[in-house]
Amino acid sequence: MLQALIMLLLVAVASAALVVQGLYDAERSAADRSLAAAEAFAHAPGTALALRSPDPTARLQPAAEQAQKGAGVDFISVLDKHGVRLTDPDPALIGTKAQGVGRAAAGEAFTETFHGRPTDAVRAVVPVTDASRRVVGMVTAGIQYANVGHVLHRQLPLLLGAAAGALVLATGGAALVSRRLLRQTHGLGPAEMTRMYEHHDAVLHAVREGVLIVGGDGRVRLANDEAQRLLDLPGDVDQRQVRELGLGPRLTRLLESEETATDEVIPAGDRLLAVNIRPTAPFGGVQGLVATFRDTTELQALSGQAEVARGRLSFLYEAGVRIGTTLDVQRTAEELSEVAVPRMADFVTVELLDSVLRGQEPSSAVREMRRTALRASQSGHPLQPVGDVIRFVMADTPMVAALRRGKAVLVPDLHTAQDWRAQDPEGAQRALDYGIHSLIAVPLRARGVVLGMVNLWRGAGALPFDEEDVAVAEELVARAAVAIDNARRYSREHELAVTLQRNLLPLGLPEQDALEIASRYLPARSGVGGDWFDVIPLPGFRVALVVGDIVGHGLQAAVTMGRLRTAVLNFSSLDLAPDELLGHLDEMVTRLDTQSATADDDRVPLTGATCLYAIYDPVGGHCTLSRAGHLAPAVVDPEGRVTFPDLPLSPPLGVGGHPFESGELDLPEGSRLVLFTDGLIENRGRDIDEGLAMLSAAIAHPDRTPEETCRALVETMLPLHPRDDVALLVARTRLLAPSCVATWDVPFDVEAVPRVRREVSRRLADWGLEGTAFATELILSELLTNALRYGAPPVRVRLLLGRTLVCEVSDGSNTSPRLRRAATTDEGGRGLFLVSQFADIWGTRYAARGKVIWAEQTLDSVPEPDPSALFDFMEL
Repeated sequence: MLQALIMLLLVAVASAALVVQGLYDAERSAADRSLAAAEAFAHAPGTALALRSPDPTARLQPAAEQAQKGAGVDFISVLDKHGVRLTDPDPALIGTKAQGVGRAAAGEAFTETFHGRPTDAVRAVVPVTDASRRVVGMVTAGIQYANVGHVLHRQLPLLLGAAAGALVLATGGAALVSRRLLRQTHGLGPAEMTRMYEHHDAVLHAVREGVLIVGGDGRVRLANDEAQRLLDLPGDVDQRQVRELGLGPRLTRLLESEETATDEVIPAGDRLLAVNIRPTAPFGGVQGLVATFRDTTELQALSGQAEVARGRLSFLYEAGVRIGTTLDVQRTAEELSEVAVPRMADFVTVELLDSVLRGQEPSSAVREMRRTALRASQSGHPLQPVGDVIRFVMADTPMVAALRRGKAVLVPDLHTAQDWRAQDPEGAQRALDYGIHSLIAVPLRARGVVLGMVNLWRGAGALPFDEEDVAVAEELVARAAVAIDNARRYSREHELAVTLQRNLLPLGLPEQDALEIASRYLPARSGVGGDWFDVIPLPGFRVALVVGDIVGHGLQAAVTMGRLRTAVLNFSSLDLAPDELLGHLDEMVTRLDTQSATADDDRVPLTGATCLYAIYDPVGGHCTLSRAGHLAPAVVDPEGRVTFPDLPLSPPLGVGGHPFESGELDLPEGSRLVLFTDGLIENRGRDIDEGLAMLSAAIAHPDRTPEETCRALVETMLPLHPRDDVALLVARTRLLAPSCVATWDVPFDVEAVPRVRREVSRRLADWGLEGTAFATELILSELLTNALRYGAPPVRVRLLLGRTLVCEVSDGSNTSPRLRRAATTDEGGRGLFLVSQFADIWGTRYAARGKVIWAEQTLDSVPEPDPSALFDFMEL
């Protein structure tokens, strides 16, 4: 049924596409025929003279009817230059005014699908001009819309019949294939077969009983994992003869005889196996047998080890409770040694890397550690004390071997272990003389990284360590390693939190030529807060200034501020207008607060944060600002007059329900823009109006630099320890010299590209930038050609010269270009790829109308494009 539905959908879509294509072709054919008939009649000799005659209807009506029949159109009408019908197949319409012919009256011939009176039609309207090219009348010819699809209607039954036949054929074929598959799989579908195989495989290899399947020819068909372990079978056991497996004469004879056996006990190496054998033929299979094996010796051994295992589990449980009670690295190491002595060992030493003790990430240099903990059941031992540096320099010692392998190393008898003595023979001899005779060295690892080393020793009167003790030691050390790593990470996170408080704001202001900037950040008395600022260079030498304030104080407020500052940096990379950027920021704040509304923590909410975002353009000194619940900036003109511009105010971030608006300022060169948070002007001793008055008095000095303005504001407005943190940003404007700006308005014609390119080359020569002429011309050609081909008027080219060279091409279209790598057979698609090769950076920004595509080049070096890309371009 699903296949039939899919076929029906495909046939329906294909039929609809053919119908639409046929209708489209019919309309285009009707438009072409109508245009040919109208142009032939309009340009016919005598048409223009007849229009100037006293009775043009009498002279043109017969000719129009004859032309209509000859051209095979439904109507040809002659209109005067005002659109009044002079001839028409329907005499009742002569003298009436035609609709929608204004373009032809202006001298333009066109075709269209007309809907209106007297009838819907595909028509062409062509102007009739005299010898001086003036329009003296118009000719309209067309085909009624009802007759356009006549041919399509005749073909529609055949089309639908073919579609129905294809549907029947496809559905029938799918049904036949599905029926054959179901018959071959006994009615099981793919999902059931897959599930049956997975169950069979899982059961076969998961059971704790060996299974061996032997074919009628005596070859092994399958042996599960337990059978390979119990019988010690080789890895390539499949398809091998039973007699070649070395199973012993009794078991081999039993398998080859194909006799039924039930719980027959047979020795196999050092095991006693209970064997069951059944033939496969009576159960629907081919000739052969299935043998199962159960290890009876392990059952007896396990019953004797249960009590020992119970004691070890109790020990590990106690270790899990006692180790890691604090978040101190050294204390956790001491707890490990206290747990292990005397229940596990007589002596325990713990060495850790110095980086772990400092709370840092473990280093890769594990050859040198510091003894952090030591626990002994006896006094007077010869082991090195806590604080000593332990070096692992000899490659043959058990400690180095454990570090290299990443797992525990057992030395049951230290008297016979020469490698243990290699690094310090005298110390090793003192330990032996003291009675230490057995060792387990375990690397202390967490998340796959070595943190240190744990050594467990046994002395006189204790049994040597065995393999079972190794497993317990590894589990004990693994639990301790997690606790030590948690303590280390806590120490590291605490240090990171302190570092975060010192690195909340930009460490330095970016290089740019549009503004002279100074900044201040003063933390509150209670610590770090959420006030922040940022300076972000934008394309075209523009600069974005940002000031914001987060609700609350402390580390959480600082973290929240970091999230907002990162979001603003990311949104600014899209080169959005200030109101659009704050709109995206508001949506993000709302979404994040909604997601964390149910979190049970002390996270500071984002909702209620304020932000002021401004973009300054040094070409003309234009500044666009938008604010979300934030105080308006102060503007100081070159004469020292202070104003607070009346900018649109939107609600704080996350409140929602209101759109964001932007305001415009034109700032003369030398003006100062002062952006600040409320902590600068508000406190318990004064209100906001008094604070603004003090601020105006402090900055009303035309000769002060931004740095001096910041210093004066801090000294005048703030106490030594303010109650609220303060972010302050002062920027003095600069203008790009008119000689460094060149603009061209380009006609919407591709033929204008060479002229603009020549003028740009001359301007580059005037600026002394002949070395960049080739790259700039190529960039300009590609961007301008794209704008003329895919954009909309008006088209403008602008060059900006500063510390870099910026080429901008703007047009009236909002279509955004995209970079792609064209295939070898493509005729286009390489323009923006070449731009990206020659320009250092390029991008797109949207204006109130249309867009601007810009490309920036450094002036100290000429970019070297990818040679392969140029060769691909030249091959075309």
